[in-house]
Amino acid sequence: MKNYLITSILLLVFSMQAQAQTKFVLEPSQSMCMTGKGSGQDATINPFAGQECIAVIKNIGKLPFNVRIQEKGDIIKTITIKRKETQKITLFKNQVLYFDSNDKGKSKAKITYEQI
Repeated sequence: MKNYLITSILLLVFSMQAQAQTKFVLEPSQSMCMTGKGSGQDATINPFAGQECIAVIKNIGKLPFNVRIQEKGDIIKTITIKRKETQKITLFKNQVLYFDSNDKGKSKAKITYEQI
């Protein structure tokens, strides 16, 4: 019984660590790489990395923020996500996705990914 309890606790801890963070709070004027640069540099784990996918981004805060898509260092697109708005953005292979908060306060966002 004791071994079962220890095993259950360890499985719970490891499964929680394996899940990607999906909610973020950005400080004023902060930028954060969400996906596209690789392990250790991305804030989220994109299960469809290396292929086309859809990033589903929801503004769960009170202030708008920007989403920036770059490829090879060049800005491809900048999109403003308004309060309570959800946007689906197609990401192509080799694109990097950033969240950029505004300078008026903290921004809050939720991100998930969908396969195309």
